[in-house]
Parts: sequence; C-alpha cells; structure tokens
Amino acid sequence: MVKEMKSRMIKIGNINIGSGRPFVLIAGPCVIESEKSAIFHAQAIKKICKKLKVPFIYKASYDKANRTSIKSFRGPGFLKGLQILKKVKEDVGVCVLSDVHCKEQIRPAARILDVIQIPAFLCRQTDLLVVAAKTNKPINIKKAQFLAPWDMKYVIEKITTAGNKKIMLTERGTSFGYNNLISDMRSLPILKKLGYPVIYDATHSVQLPGGRGKASGGQREFVPPLARAATAVGIDGLFLEVHQNPRLAASDGPNMLRLVDLENLLRQIKIIDATVKKFKKLQKFKG
Repeated sequence: MVKEMKSRMIKIGNINIGSGRPFVLIAGPCVIESEKSAIFHAQAIKKICKKLKVPFIYKASYDKANRTSIKSFRGPGFLKGLQILKKVKEDVGVCVLSDVHCKEQIRPAARILDVIQIPAFLCRQTDLLVVAAKTNKPINIKKAQFLAPWDMKYVIEKITTAGNKKIMLTERGTSFGYNNLISDMRSLPILKKLGYPVIYDATHSVQLPGGRGKASGGQREFVPPLARAATAVGIDGLFLEVHQNPRLAASDGPNMLRLVDLENLLRQIKIIDATVKKFKKLQKFKG
C-alpha cells in the first residue's frame, strides 16, 4: 500500500488545481482536425465553462502516434499542430495541453504548451519523463492501462528526481480482457495518496481499444455515469474529449462526448464536486 502524502496544489496559468479546490475541466477534441475546428471547439467549450464558472484547459493532439491502423488520421503533425495550438491560446485566451511522444518534441512544445501530457503507453519511458520534467512545465501523466495505481509512485519519482513537482495524475481505465477497459474507482483515492492532483478521463475510460478491427470503438453512453461516479469518489479535474459531431470525428468518435451534452453534464458534476468537497472539509473540521 502506498504511503499517504500531503496534498499539493498545481498552478497552470491563472488556474489552481488540487488541494481541495473545485474541479478543473480539461477538454477538447481528440485530435486537431483543422485550425478552424480547434478554434471553434475551444471557443464553444470556454463559453460553457465561463457560464458555469468552471476553470478550463483546452486539449487536442497535434499527432496521434498510437492509432490502431497506419492508415488512420494522425493530425496536422508536430510543427503545424503547435502553431494551431499557439493560435488557440492567443486568440481564445485559454491554457493549452497536448501530448508528446519523443524527447525531441519536448523543448519546442514547452514553448507553447501550458501543460505537457505524457501518453498512457509512454508513462514508464524514463528519458521522456526526465526531459519533460526539466522544462519545469506542469506535467499530466496518464496512467497506463496495464499499470496498478500504486505503481505510479515510480513514475512520479522519475519526474521529481529531475526537479519538477508540478505533476497531475490521470486515470483512464484499466485493460479488462481483449478490446475492453474498466474503471476501478478504488484507483482514484489510491492515486490521491501519492500527493498530487488526480484527474479522471471519462472518455478514454469508455474506449474499446481496437474494438472495430482497424479502429477503436467506444461506449459514449457511459461517459456521464462514470464522470459522476469519479467526482463522487473525489477528483481534482475531469478530462473529457468533446466534439461537435463525434460521428464525423477523425479520431475516437465513439467515445467522445457530444458538445451539446457538455453543459448539462458539467452542471451535475459541479453539484457533486461541491458536495463531496464540502463534506471532506466538515470531516476534517470534526476530526
């Protein structure tokens, strides 16, 4: 069993995440489909979050390096994708997050990204983690589908040893047989004991990896109940891939939340999040 550590607050731009603060939303399409699409989704999600007073970080991948098929759409690529994210950041006025896949991408990406994301399949890649840590940027590490939550202790150690404690841990489901993932809600409090903000990825958790043969499937209908359940357990942030029309999305359409459904879900999450954190404060006070 992991040893409990003191909770840590991470600052991203003007957003504070962790240490009992209200949840932060990390959201956007799976992949950058075009500059127009990226700006549209960032503006639309920002508008909803501003209305509901939910802190928002925009996410989208410039390159999906782990697609099922070599023929699958991967995105605009490293350089063009970063320029699009820079434009989103400047024109829409939001913090931006994207994932890196090799050491050579990290330093140029760090000049634009507010958060560097380590993909689940790469979360044990020591050199990648160390170079990312040395940028001193906040790092969101996705827990691999094959890792136990307590094993993330060693992933954290690689980053903190390099001098960076701006860490977030994202739960995105665990492999459960072939072409299936399951969310073990016990993972969230276990990850919390490691002392860093915990994010729940409700959309990748309903993915069916390789479930459609040369592409992944998904069960979008389970995104809201899992998001509500994770919030009730206690999280610092919610990660959602969101698209105006998931059926036409270039990547991960079956597990992405429809943009039209986002506001209603966030309203529910806000109520649950506030209730859970209020009770925790009362318990702390009584204890």
